[in-house]
Amino acid sequence: MNRSTTPINQAIILAGGQATRLRPYTDTRPKAMVEVADRPIIDYQLEWLAEYGVEHVVVSCGYKADVLREHLNTRRGGPEITLLVEEEPLGRGGALRYASSGLREGQGACYALNGDVLTWFSLEEFTDYHREKGGLATLALAQYRTNWGIVDVTEDGTIEGFTQSPLLPFWINAGVYVFEREALALLPEEGDHEATTFPDLAAEGRLFGYRINAFWRGVDTVKDVKEASEQIPALRSGT
Repeated sequence: MNRSTTPINQAIILAGGQATRLRPYTDTRPKAMVEVADRPIIDYQLEWLAEYGVEHVVVSCGYKADVLREHLNTRRGGPEITLLVEEEPLGRGGALRYASSGLREGQGACYALNGDVLTWFSLEEFTDYHREKGGLATLALAQYRTNWGIVDVTEDGTIEGFTQSPLLPFWINAGVYVFEREALALLPEEGDHEATTFPDLAAEGRLFGYRINAFWRGVDTVKDVKEASEQIPALRSGT
């Protein structure tokens, strides 16, 4: 099988950050173990990946790694897990490169996820888009939703109403990627890939963006945990 037809069956999850903005939740656990609607974030991610045929996941961690290891060791079903512990913080790009050392040899592209992302969209369509474009890496993009309310005001200053936290016509990095093996080799050993590898690939026309048309939520703050814990049960029940 060649690059255009080989199924993607490996993934990386970055779960190493201290997540100070999520305290007190992260006083005793890493961000990926924070519970949303009574389940750790990483469980949602592993189930989603398994649904699309991912058989092996490398989890890169650092802060409170023992908590994550204990949970993953007792987990049943889903992908095989390889846990790698960063001895010192490497930055997101460095962590991705470090985690890639745990991938199985002789296989092609892989998915990668930030450990604080909750989303459900078709990884098959994501992969098809990536391969159609023929780049080295593809980012999933989420439409930006402002935390601020918008005032609907006319030219003469009349306020017609208010819109709370609307979606704006801008797209942000959703923290979900497809990487070809060549792209993983271009990641920095330390630092942020968004400041180094991605600009270089973009300049060469080898980086693409896939707009998500589905639920996406980054869990960065206590407010995010509370709101996502309300959204997910409603989403799962179809209400």
